[in-house]
Formats: sequence, C-alpha cells, structure tokens
Amino acid sequence: MSWQQIRLGDGLHVKHGFAFKGEYFSPSGDLMVLTPGNFLENGGFRVRDGKERFYHADFPGDYLLCKDDLIVAMTEQGEGLLGSAARIPENGKYLHNQRLGLIQITDSALFDKRFLYWIFNSAGVRAQIRATATGAKVKHTAPERIKQVRVTVPDVQGQKVIAAILDSYDDLIATNQRRIDLLEQAARLLYREWFVRLRFPGYESVTVKDGVPEGWRKTPIAAQTSFLNRGIAPKYDDTAKSRVINQKCIRDGRISMEPARRQSKEVKSERLVQLGDVLINSTGAGTLGRVAQVRAPIDDCTVDTHVTIVRSSEKSASTYFGQALLDLEPVFSEMGKGATNQLELSRSDIGSIEIWLPPPHLCSEFHRVVDPMLEQAEKLSTAIQQLQKARDLLLPKLMAGQLDVSGISLPEEAAG
Repeated sequence: MSWQQIRLGDGLHVKHGFAFKGEYFSPSGDLMVLTPGNFLENGGFRVRDGKERFYHADFPGDYLLCKDDLIVAMTEQGEGLLGSAARIPENGKYLHNQRLGLIQITDSALFDKRFLYWIFNSAGVRAQIRATATGAKVKHTAPERIKQVRVTVPDVQGQKVIAAILDSYDDLIATNQRRIDLLEQAARLLYREWFVRLRFPGYESVTVKDGVPEGWRKTPIAAQTSFLNRGIAPKYDDTAKSRVINQKCIRDGRISMEPARRQSKEVKSERLVQLGDVLINSTGAGTLGRVAQVRAPIDDCTVDTHVTIVRSSEKSASTYFGQALLDLEPVFSEMGKGATNQLELSRSDIGSIEIWLPPPHLCSEFHRVVDPMLEQAEKLSTAIQQLQKARDLLLPKLMAGQLDVSGISLPEEAAG
C-alpha cells in the first residue's frame, strides 16, 4: 500500500451552505435545516428531537442534501465540534445550512469519500483545522482553510479497505443502538399503557372511582423518596479514584461516564449514586430537566451541584419510579426559574410534582417484566462503549499506516 502527503484541496472542494432565512423556520415540517448541533463531537450525525428547525420557503435545489453526502461543521457551536464530519442518512430531508461545508471530491484518483469521513474525524486533521480557525469565543473555519490541511494517505484502494474496517465498527454500533432504542421504547410504552392509560394487568376487575383505580393514589415525588438532593462541589483531581457525574453525562435518557471527571473530596455514602437512582439535570438552558436512571452499578461516584439525585424509598418500585420520572422530562425542562442562561430546577419543585403511587404488587410485576429489557439495553450499551474504544484505538494507527490491514479482524455482533 503506497502512501503520499497531499493537501485536502488537491482532491476536494468544500461548498459553503445556503443562508436560509429565519422567518421561514418552524418547529415542524418535512425539510430540516442542519446546524453544527447535528454533529457528534467525535464525528457522526444526530437528530435532536424537539430542537430541530424546518424550512417553509423556496430555496436553491442544490442545497437539498442526498444520502451519504459528507458534511463538515465549520463553526464550533459546541465544544469539540469544529471540523467534525457527518454522513447524511437519507435523501430529500436535510438542508445544507451556511455554517456547514459539503465535501465534493474533485479528483477521485486521490480520495475515497468514505475514507474522507474518517480523515476529518482524525485527531491530526482536527488539530490543523482548529489551529487555523478564527474567533475568540466561537471558533470558525472556512473552505479555503480546510483545503490547506495536509494529510498522508494511501492509494484509493487502500483508503477503501481502511474505511471498510472502520465502517464495520460504526455499523455494528448503529445496530446495537437501534436495539437499545427498541428495548427502551418498549419499556416506555408499557409504562404508559399500565400507568397512564391505566390498562394494567387485571384492570377489568378493579373498581375505578373518579378516574382513580382502587388502591391507587397520587402523592408528591418527595413522599416517594428516601433521598432528594443536589450533588457536591467537587475537588477535581485527575489522579483520584472517585468520579463525579455532570450535566454532560446525562443525555437521551442515558448516563455516559465518558464526560465524568475525577475528584478527591470525601463524600457521604448517601450522596454516592446507587443502582436505581434517578438523576435530573437541574441547571442550564440547554440541559435543564434531562433525566436518566442508574441502570448498572457505578462504584465510588457522586454528582455535582448541577445534578439532583432522586432515590425511591421502595427498591421494588425503582423501575416504575424511574420510568415515571423519565416520562416527566418535558415537564422538568419547562420548570426552570431565573435568567435564561442560569435556569435552576430546585429540589422542592421536583419533589412537589405528584405521580401515581400504584399498589406494590403492580410495581413488582412491572419490575419483573421491564427489568430484563433494560438489563439487555445496558449490556448493549456496554458493547457499544467497547466497540467505540476499539475503533478509536484503531483510527490513528490506520491513518498513520502503522497496521497491516490484512491482519485486522472485523468486530462481531454482541450477543443477546
């Protein structure tokens, strides 16, 4: 496999997006206007439910993106997003906005498009893009600066082999993520069927008066908890064993420990997160009200002052309790008080919300049915983390030509 050093501009063009007019934006529609917020920090495409904007006016047709188009974030809307690349997942739905660059290959003898996705998401290229960016608070790059980035690449056939190896990891990650989504959706649907629509097992024989089944009552969240409090002000120390969960760790109903930091302050046992705890982001305009439940043990870990721990007083009801609070996420996100950029969700406001307190036998039955779904989702989430780690270790070595690609085994699907 032969390698050469070239500029990106030797074989590609970066097309600037269209300046779509804000007055034609809407929270719903068929054509979504993409922004840097649709990129993941390490590369990849995402849709942010409830935060997207759709366009309802005429525009030049060549700004409607196609499946597998490669786009690059040219504004650092969030930390680490500058230069991040994503592939468009389907035709006829996404619009190429002005803060994004569309990568167009001008010399197919130099570049394979799928390989370019990994080139842009490699540390060396990201560092070059950031080094030439402008802006004090918000970093920006431009097509001409991107084209000056220097890369060392193999021949196109070698690029295709490397891209196929790395893509196999992403494909399996995506498959596992779809399985997680289906399992979590099944749990949510069952919760709503039993505890919102009140079509629980045996409901036909239960007396209902004024819309309340016999043996049910509504009580404040605080009355169903043994602990309801914010976290600590950490003493950060990268050499410490203890970890602290922050706002960035909670997203899409899940907890990611990747953004968590090490800290050395002594923590009372009640403030260490426990299996079944519900964590709620309690500050910030963008993250306020996000909810996630601790579904696997996390040793020696607490939360910081921006997160509230809500702990059910009944362990047998913790699965029900977690789904109930997840269902309230839209409510929590609207309850913040204070300045727009300093919104606060107090523990008293969380605790005052009333939720159903079903009979213990029904909570236990819900736990019996739903827990295996959530346990399987947790196993798949662990498999995803392992795949991401393996892929991220391979990426720099493959890009530097340090590995013989013929000897690399492709990842296997997680069991279950």
